[in-house]
Amino acid sequence: MRELLFLAHRFPYPPDKGEKIRSWNLIRHLAQSWRVHLGCLSDNPDDIRHMDAVRAVCGEVASFSIIPRTQKLRALVRLRPGRPLMVDYYGHAGLADWVRHMLAERPISLGVAYSTPMAEYLMGCGLPWVLDMVDVDSEKFAAYAGEVGWPMRAVWAREARTLLAYETRATMAADFALLVSEAECRRFAALAPGTSGRVFAVQNGVDLDYFHPRHAFANPYSGVAPRVVFTGHMDYPPNAEAAVWFAEQVLPLVAPAVEFVVVGANPTPAVQSLAALPRVQVTGRVADVRPYVAHAAVAVAPLRIARGIQNKVLEAMAMARPVVASPQAFEGVVALPGRDLLVADGAAAMAAAIGAVLRGEHLAMPAAARSAMERGYAWAATLGRLDDLLDSRLKLRDKVAKAARAKESAA
Repeated sequence: MRELLFLAHRFPYPPDKGEKIRSWNLIRHLAQSWRVHLGCLSDNPDDIRHMDAVRAVCGEVASFSIIPRTQKLRALVRLRPGRPLMVDYYGHAGLADWVRHMLAERPISLGVAYSTPMAEYLMGCGLPWVLDMVDVDSEKFAAYAGEVGWPMRAVWAREARTLLAYETRATMAADFALLVSEAECRRFAALAPGTSGRVFAVQNGVDLDYFHPRHAFANPYSGVAPRVVFTGHMDYPPNAEAAVWFAEQVLPLVAPAVEFVVVGANPTPAVQSLAALPRVQVTGRVADVRPYVAHAAVAVAPLRIARGIQNKVLEAMAMARPVVASPQAFEGVVALPGRDLLVADGAAAMAAAIGAVLRGEHLAMPAAARSAMERGYAWAATLGRLDDLLDSRLKLRDKVAKAARAKESAA
């Protein structure tokens, strides 16, 4: 079996947040036809508990612990003109040594860098390799810059500028690059026109068996008020900002009255403080988000800063729940607004959309949502695109290499 080196900026298991969901499903899919060796970073001591699950799928696994605060300081100390902070934040000498060892000692045929900063470990290695940027991260930092004051505005603006240049350079160095949606591809092509023809969309999927409406879950809620649920890791700034915005700006406008439930690990102090408001519950980490979604009247995705595809939207739709999403959270999702979900721009529009669902105006939406996920979001189908790309691009690379060798022999 051919051998593949997969590098990820975070330990990919358990697949309980967006970046881990995609990386883990990529690894499992690739492992069907490659022996996958995983090198990654870990910022959570609890990751070690899941090592056996990862080793059951992969060949060699090397996980290197990092301390976020230390990595931030390290990136600042190494700051130099044109260098994104993100690249040095995810830099690790131990991982770099392990990559060099694997390339020297193992018959690696292909490398995969999962997220842009991991390209640093593969550029110049002489190996065919693929960059999965997932999202255009430089755009996310540009959005951050527009939301904050000095001095962080300058920091995020610099990161957006330098990271876009790095994304472009890494894309040109790789055999090809991936993004999570056609919308992200179009945006990156506009920002970096020289990368045309080198970036392809491989969209996320959803586990249609795990997120299925047939599962019966005990109701985690007490009382009879309808629940509006928002799921996600609540230390991720766009999620935290969205939770606060919804609680303060949208919830008071929703009629009839509902309870807003924020479900997700590591809520920031601002998110935790929402629990003091009337009709707001903040759960923190839960063992399983599905009961909270299954027993909610509406699932919301009120993000105002978003990139790529929001897994929370796909999962709620797969569970046949009505979804109300902001335009930013909807971008990249292949579904029909008004039939499969509702898209609402602004507090008043989002409150009105939720009210319409509660009044029974979209009774066919749950079944339509599930059907949309079944049509286009099974992981096997979405990742079949990656197989096609690898087959065609690596065959082309081999053909070019053979032609070059033949030319040298003739000379």
